[in-house]
Amino acid sequence: MIKIAWDPIYVHPLPEKHRFPMEKYELLPQQLKYEGSFNKENFFAPEPLEVDQLLTVHDPNYWERLSTLKLERREQLRSGFPHSKQLIERELVITGGSLQASLFALENGIAFNIAGGTHHAYADRAEGFCLLNDIAISASYLLRKKLAKQILVVDLDVHQGNGTAKIFEQDESVFTFSMHGAHNYPLKKEKSDLDVGLEDGINGNKYLELLHHYLPNLIAKVKPDFIFYQSGVDILEGDKLGRLGVSLKDCKRRDRFVLETAKKQNIPLMACMGGGYSPKIKNIVEAHANTYRVAREIFD
Repeated sequence: MIKIAWDPIYVHPLPEKHRFPMEKYELLPQQLKYEGSFNKENFFAPEPLEVDQLLTVHDPNYWERLSTLKLERREQLRSGFPHSKQLIERELVITGGSLQASLFALENGIAFNIAGGTHHAYADRAEGFCLLNDIAISASYLLRKKLAKQILVVDLDVHQGNGTAKIFEQDESVFTFSMHGAHNYPLKKEKSDLDVGLEDGINGNKYLELLHHYLPNLIAKVKPDFIFYQSGVDILEGDKLGRLGVSLKDCKRRDRFVLETAKKQNIPLMACMGGGYSPKIKNIVEAHANTYRVAREIFD
């Protein structure tokens, strides 16, 4: 059974200017259940991440200041959110969801977190709406517990996974692959193990051509026994922060290729949501829902 992490705390009450597109965290599970793609048995409420797991990746001083709401104003501005106790609780639940979904993926081949994909968080600072790096924490756990030996991070969000890249810069057991807008945020990119920078306006055919070239070769070279998939839908044409030209149909084709590749190679995969900022919330929800629909076709 495909398991999906979701908790009402994902829909965190923020000031009005920060609300969009938070609605997707509530609308996506509703849509998936309404259309019958998944039912309540597929969803699980994650436990908050334990602090000792968090500290395997994040700097203790950073966590102390973050958890006690003592980050300076400029640090909060860099994170993108005004900080509050509930926001920190939300981050722990989201990160716990990714870790627990990773364990379900080992059992069932695939699992999801409705939220997650906080790939801009560094070990010692927050950036770009990311406070804790759920992919890094989950990958570290699998490696320490010897549940995986070689991990591949497939980050297809339109923004480079800079925090993840930096955290694993010297770790050969985690290979970071980021396919992102070359001229998009972050302005200063980190060095992933493989970065593929995309020009503004790239269409779906060219995008998929690049993905079809790189991903199979990477799997053959890296030989991963676990994949983390950052399935951001901010690659869509018209996305307010994306600047690419990929259609909804081609975004779905992207997901199908990644998931089919993992399935054929018998590599467990945990997917987290990542970004999506299309002007119409229905387009964001539809694009994310496609990832789950494709997974059901392939894995059920």
